[in-house]
Amino acid sequence: MAKRLTSPLIGITTYGRNKADHYTVPAKHISAVRRAGGIPVAIPPGEPKADTLLDKIDGWIFCGGGDVGPHHYNGTHHETIYMVDDERDTSEIDLVKHVIAAGVPTFAICRGIHVVNVSLGGTLYEDLPDMVGQKVQHRLPPREPVTHPVTVKPGTRLMQILNTSTVSPMSWHHQGIKKLAPGLIVSAIAPDNVIEGIEMPDHPWLLGVQWHPELTAETDENQQALYNAFVKVADSKNEK
Repeated sequence: MAKRLTSPLIGITTYGRNKADHYTVPAKHISAVRRAGGIPVAIPPGEPKADTLLDKIDGWIFCGGGDVGPHHYNGTHHETIYMVDDERDTSEIDLVKHVIAAGVPTFAICRGIHVVNVSLGGTLYEDLPDMVGQKVQHRLPPREPVTHPVTVKPGTRLMQILNTSTVSPMSWHHQGIKKLAPGLIVSAIAPDNVIEGIEMPDHPWLLGVQWHPELTAETDENQQALYNAFVKVADSKNEK
């Protein structure tokens, strides 16, 4: 197959239906994908034929948002759990399974790495401060982003992209990966050993970060590099 002449289509999962009956996606993801040369396509939850998109979408971003319902990973309710949207959870968990089986390039961000981990049989900490302490603040009260150092593991795809062993990105979460799902490896950790990066070595390109690269990608070359690498591989999959 000859190289396609158009830019790669990047599917970005949206937040669930809000009180105003709107589906939304953070504009900073849109901008980061465009800077990388991709065409962003918002994909709302609940699409009954999502599997048919696999031949049309060249790469997938599973972005942030509310917490994954604990019933999806045999977890327990915690008072800090918020914005649970079972339609979004169910849709994205199913979509992740299709995307992984099809080998489509995948970039998972914050909630996104939770969805990937849960889809493959992993579990989550329902609330990090309550379960691992507050040595590191992963989110400021009430729900505000904060920076903290992250150590990137050598020999990983993440290290190849960032080309540095330490970054200080914007963190904005209160949950995290507890039991890592089979098939995934850890590519980055926080000082409190909370998992900050995941990869799937047997997948053509599946990478996830616990932080929010979109928040600083416009001014931080390292964070934009994640989108650049992802969009590049999404484009190259069409070259045969």
